[in-house]
Amino acid sequence: MKKLMMTAALLGTAGIAGAQSRSSVNAPPPPPPPPPHVATQPPAPAADMQAVLDAHMSLQPKPIETLSPLRARLQPSAADATRKVMRTRGLSTAPDPAVTTQDLPYGSDPMQYARIYKPVAAANAGTPLPVVVYYHGGGWVIADVNVYDAVPRLLSKQLNAIVVSVEYRHAPEAKFPAQHDDAAAAYRWTLQNAASWGGNPAKIALAGESAGGNLAVATAIHARDNGLTAPLHILSVYPIANSDMNLPSRRDSANAKPLNTAMLAWFGHYYTTSMADMQDPRINLVKANLRGLPPTTIVNAQIDPLRSDGETLAAAMRAAGDKVEQRTFPGVTHEMFGMGSVVRGAYDANMYAIQRLKAAFGTR
Repeated sequence: MKKLMMTAALLGTAGIAGAQSRSSVNAPPPPPPPPPHVATQPPAPAADMQAVLDAHMSLQPKPIETLSPLRARLQPSAADATRKVMRTRGLSTAPDPAVTTQDLPYGSDPMQYARIYKPVAAANAGTPLPVVVYYHGGGWVIADVNVYDAVPRLLSKQLNAIVVSVEYRHAPEAKFPAQHDDAAAAYRWTLQNAASWGGNPAKIALAGESAGGNLAVATAIHARDNGLTAPLHILSVYPIANSDMNLPSRRDSANAKPLNTAMLAWFGHYYTTSMADMQDPRINLVKANLRGLPPTTIVNAQIDPLRSDGETLAAAMRAAGDKVEQRTFPGVTHEMFGMGSVVRGAYDANMYAIQRLKAAFGTR
């Protein structure tokens, strides 16, 4: 009964009927979930992180949890705020020309494509490059590969690797498990095609942020269970991993920005069709069979309702016998990983993750 109540809270509903949501992008938002029993003000962000949050507020975003999916997709993003801060500091916001991109389909749906990032410096290297399959965030409802351009571009340049940034079908048009199916299909497609792009399919890693951090781990599980080439490493950045709405970070970061606890219920309302979906081990990763997964790096932000997801996932993976490192970076919020150009804590997180991937690829 307790688990059922927690799941209902995550979905922002009071029962199974309420958990159903229409598949229209204009479907109204769910009623707000009840506030946590004990909610505290989140810690103060570092000054450079606060500058990005202030820039975001200056763009006048509406609260995502009060909007339909269509309207939510039109709101200014954390990436928009980062670029605004970059401009105020005299930094270029143009894409780094040291990396080229190409969009290729991996399925028949228009949303089933990937953006292939390749370092210009390696164009004539002659040696196959490592490959990173990357999944973007957005709660499986909003955002796309354009919003999440900074990290794949950075990884490609810093790792001298091909990065495959996967676009996937979004909810509510395509509900769970469509996003997980697409993530697995894109991984299989990458294994089959990496050599034609100059990549080494035997030297591959999985990475992702938020909802994409979940997909990175879930896809590694899929690869293990289906006899696919195993990734050498998983980089999971503030993943969705635990459906328990009573986690510490759900309370202490209930009012955090740019992600708050109410938004988690909003996302759950649109990407699931029943309360049982939230307990599926592809979403609730802490209850999945985690044995035999590759070495994993989990990155979390201190001021983030998903912080406890990463911490509990790391504990579950260790209990399963996996090699895992998890770090929570202080003074930063959800979405910080793409802000390394203007937020020192984000830069530190980037460098930590890059060094971990370099070690996995043997390219220190």
